[in-house]
Amino acid sequence: MSTSDPSAKSSVVSSIINNVNSVIVGKDKQIELLMVALLVGGHVLLEDVPGTGKTKTARALAQSLNLDFKRVQFTIDLLPSDLTGIHYFDRKADQFVFREGPLFTNILLADEINRATARTQSALLECMEEKQVTVDGETRKLSPPFLVIATQNPIESQGTFPLPEAQLDRFLLMLSMDYPTHDESIAILKRFAKEDPLSSLQPVATPMDILSMQQQIQDIFVSDLLYDYATNLVEATRSSSEIRIGASPRALLAFVAAARALAFLRGRTHCVPDDFKELAVPVLAHRLSMHASGMSSKDGGFISQHDYAASVLSGILNNVPCPTEDFDR
Repeated sequence: MSTSDPSAKSSVVSSIINNVNSVIVGKDKQIELLMVALLVGGHVLLEDVPGTGKTKTARALAQSLNLDFKRVQFTIDLLPSDLTGIHYFDRKADQFVFREGPLFTNILLADEINRATARTQSALLECMEEKQVTVDGETRKLSPPFLVIATQNPIESQGTFPLPEAQLDRFLLMLSMDYPTHDESIAILKRFAKEDPLSSLQPVATPMDILSMQQQIQDIFVSDLLYDYATNLVEATRSSSEIRIGASPRALLAFVAAARALAFLRGRTHCVPDDFKELAVPVLAHRLSMHASGMSSKDGGFISQHDYAASVLSGILNNVPCPTEDFDR
């Protein structure tokens, strides 16, 4: 399926999103942002309570694109080699043979990533950043496209190991699936009344389509005004009195790359200010380290660091001047 023609490109994107929507109810925004991550070559951290459709969404996306999918349940006894693979001695061949771990896939669902130790979590860093795995001094490239979708439960803290800032910074986006509305809950009941629609889901695109679109994203135009706007937003996080550590240069690069992908998915050849406004919280909030004093609420309780960061970012978006040029001319 060629994606060189704009109409064909739009058709491919629409087919993928509609196909996932045939399984998942009411998650259009999350599906679109998962596509953003896939096209940028980034990764996604899903933070939500169990049972909100995280695994099904990841599986539906993989099946829609005919991509290999693996799921790993992270536990405290999970070892780095359980992810990367090991060398074992094959008696028949009379030599050591490498057995690939679950990292050798296209879409990896790292379920409850914060239940594994820091050592095991760090085994993901190389594959997320470099798209490769090194075992016993030998480096093996991962087959593109490669996407890590990690989940964590924001409620439970017992027996968990919070992700360090260095690893959080490797995730392009942090999303929440959210509870469905009343009408969406009824739609879910009807859709799954007889069988799981995931069992009959057919691919509507190929890995080559994704690789082709990844190349085309590089051609999405970003004006100097928008480069300046994105930089001002990121720099504002570094000067805010409510933020202990602001967004890094890696965050700025991710911000612009995600905006290009979002513009592409919406059928434009250029970015507009709204692309950056929509992506500010998903791309930047989880990368900010906040002052603990600001996380107490008026009623004496506490809000999460991510929610606090999101509220501060909303204030930054209101205060940083936005370009007013007609970008759609």
